[in-house]
Amino acid sequence: MKVVIPAAGFGIKFLPATKAQPKEMLPVYDKPIIQYVVEEAVNSGIDDILIITGKNKYSIENHFDKSFELEQTLQNVGKYDYLKQVREITDLADISYVKQKSQKGLGDAIYCAKKHVGGEPFAVLLGDTITKGSTLCTKQLIDIYKKYDSPVISIKKLPKEKIERDGVINGEEIEKNIFKIKNLIEKPLYHQAPSNLAILGRYILTSDIFDKIEDTEPGIGGKIQLTDALSKLDSIYGTLFDGKTYDMKNRFEWLKASIDFAIEDNNTKIELLNFMKEFI
Repeated sequence: MKVVIPAAGFGIKFLPATKAQPKEMLPVYDKPIIQYVVEEAVNSGIDDILIITGKNKYSIENHFDKSFELEQTLQNVGKYDYLKQVREITDLADISYVKQKSQKGLGDAIYCAKKHVGGEPFAVLLGDTITKGSTLCTKQLIDIYKKYDSPVISIKKLPKEKIERDGVINGEEIEKNIFKIKNLIEKPLYHQAPSNLAILGRYILTSDIFDKIEDTEPGIGGKIQLTDALSKLDSIYGTLFDGKTYDMKNRFEWLKASIDFAIEDNNTKIELLNFMKEFI
């Protein structure tokens, strides 16, 4: 199985920080967002990765590429811990890139992967969403895909005030935390939402999704929405993810993620907690 990571958006809500760098390269504590996403894929057993990029996204490629001068400098000054970290990033996975030529939506971004994945099932991990749990979100989806031999997406419960931010499912729970999805709606008004179960940003899809994307007209924002294409599939399941999700849709969510990861690091935990107590 291969992984597709869409990372072609402009990151408008993070301007001016994203004027010259991708949102996916913003650091969450000590790593860029997209490195967490790639690590999730690799730790779920998939190391063939295609990243869908766009304009001014070259720093993503540079991050995962080999840096001879940096490695030589670290070697010369004896910074072997940093050298090890840098080399591990380069060796994480086999990463390819394709550029989305214009901002036509997530559905169009996924369509850019058609030649790379061929007729095989593939995983999609959004490049601006980090997940964390006792079981990796992508690994959970792979297991459910193998069980039902059908596309499956990860879902989360949302409070009413946040429903309008995401795609929402209408489905029947067929076993604990697993739903047979009847239809999906992109960013409904909260009083029109069929449930409080929203798409999380992790998918296992089959190649027939490309035909569905071709048949999908532009939706909200004049863009080809993946949610609309998913609604056309003959069969699709959803599973609740039992863990934390960091969806970098705004600065506060990004800041919370950085704090959470910093608190988990024993090198910074005490100092950070003391600072927060002082501030409060």
